[in-house]
Amino acid sequence: MSSRKKREAEFQYYEIPHGERLLALPNQRVAWDYGNIQESDKRHFHNLLEIGCCISGSGRIFFQSHAIDYGPGMITVIPQNILHETVSRTHTGSRWDYFYINPGDLLREFYPDNPLFVKRILERVNSREQYYPEALHASLASLVRLINDGCKVRADYSGEYIRGLLLALLTAVGNGGAKYEHRTEYEKPREDLCQISGALEYIGTNYMEHIRLKALADACNLSETHFRRLFVAYMHMTPVEYINLVRIKQACTMIERTDCSMEEAAEQAGYTAVSTFNRNFRKIVGTSPYQYRKNSRDRNGKHVL
Repeated sequence: MSSRKKREAEFQYYEIPHGERLLALPNQRVAWDYGNIQESDKRHFHNLLEIGCCISGSGRIFFQSHAIDYGPGMITVIPQNILHETVSRTHTGSRWDYFYINPGDLLREFYPDNPLFVKRILERVNSREQYYPEALHASLASLVRLINDGCKVRADYSGEYIRGLLLALLTAVGNGGAKYEHRTEYEKPREDLCQISGALEYIGTNYMEHIRLKALADACNLSETHFRRLFVAYMHMTPVEYINLVRIKQACTMIERTDCSMEEAAEQAGYTAVSTFNRNFRKIVGTSPYQYRKNSRDRNGKHVL
């Protein structure tokens, strides 16, 4: 009996430039899949919230258990850890403007004395993917375009201008705004990311420590067996594999930004043995920690793990 091919999950790590509030990647081309608009065996997820605006072309975005069709003017809001893949249906490909933000940092900067409001907006923004056709959400599409335009034209006070637009955008998305959902025949019953969000938060806070499966299951109020099944079904990797991704991501940041030794990087990332750190680093990044440091100056703020 043939078994279904296991899907791969690629972690794409983006770093916001120092002193900026977002990372802008304008006019990105989404390749044509030669007419075969089908889900593939490889999707990716990010470490930041992704805001996308389709400039031209059309196609389909595949999520964990459903797909949506897109065209010019479609706005997408995809939180971190949401598996997805964007496919074009035109031979010229489609074009998107993207920018990436850390909504928690931005909202805490805006509302330092109102943590309950920040928590409520973050819960709504990070709960799942959202998508808005321009025809039904012209004001939200206008906000996204103003932010993208502000990133392209630098002027005095442009930082404060973009800051205000980001606040308006996060508030609009966090307040729901009659979310438009155009599902296709690919829609299937889904396990919501919220069911494992407690574990993702726990890993993000405690990656330096030895993390047991029971602690992750308890963070989600699930049994260990049920938790592991949900985690693998959604993330297409085991909890241990995800923990290693988070640890190596943190190690990459240390190696790039400091003069720490590799032993220090390994320890701060949660590894007790340098050999284990080196093995996982090479497996995830594709090179040794030493070579990564040597090459880091040639990078432009984007790191794909």
